[in-house]
Amino acid sequence: MSEWWQQSARAVSEKHRERAIAHQNQLTKPPGSLGRIEQIAVELCALQQCDMPHVDKVSIAVFAADHGVAAEGVSAFPQVVTGEMVKNFAAGGAAITVLARALSAQFQVVNVGTVGELPVLPHVLDRRIAAGTTNFCQAPAMSADECALALQVGADVIDQLHDCELFIGGEMGIANTTAATALACALLSVAPKELVGRGTGVDDAGLLRKTAVIDAALHKHREHLHAPLTALQYLGGFEIAALAGAYIRCAQRGVPVLVDGFICTAAALVATRINATIAPWLLFSHASAERGHRVLI
Repeated sequence: MSEWWQQSARAVSEKHRERAIAHQNQLTKPPGSLGRIEQIAVELCALQQCDMPHVDKVSIAVFAADHGVAAEGVSAFPQVVTGEMVKNFAAGGAAITVLARALSAQFQVVNVGTVGELPVLPHVLDRRIAAGTTNFCQAPAMSADECALALQVGADVIDQLHDCELFIGGEMGIANTTAATALACALLSVAPKELVGRGTGVDDAGLLRKTAVIDAALHKHREHLHAPLTALQYLGGFEIAALAGAYIRCAQRGVPVLVDGFICTAAALVATRINATIAPWLLFSHASAERGHRVLI
């Protein structure tokens, strides 16, 4: 019996895609003059099965968790920052909360696994699986059960949304660019030196240390990285797994997804390797300055 994450995504309407293209072609403007906006409008018509796309009802969820690999000194900031940023989100002081207000979007933070327990906070859902992942230089980042739980957290968040026309996932977790890069290297068979970036702003020595840490982890777990789920279990983070689960469930429910940033793109890569049918539902917002992002896209 297949797991929920293997169930196919909702079908995309080619009929509505063709009608949207025909509509674009008869408008009194130079063809393609609106660039990506035209392409996105066509894609949304196909996804939403309509002639006039709409993304007025937006839901944003930021998944937060800590990473054991932070002990290897791969981040410019201490691990305590993850929990402090969750508090900042709750207080409305982060950029994403300002953007959410501007969009009149539903907004919540989902604590999937901060190191320390957090007090009850507004707009923060406590779904903490453990006190962060294990240092993947020493052991798998999480157990198979924990990985499945994190995927389920993401799906549950989507199942609780009402009248959502576009989902935007976010993440917070000190050292999560290290986990995301390790995952990407495993899934794409690319050497760390090709993908490792500065993340939160590590210096040259930190960049070399980060590359060496990922190299060591890939070598240690090489026999377990051939399947996407086990790669996620051995190298990922709770928030990355939750994002992957959210992306899969969105596609199954017919909700378009805006994928924003390097870590979210790594989660999208994992999600599409777990379930290839979801790919049409993922819309990528930009290519960031983080080295390797374009490769992931």
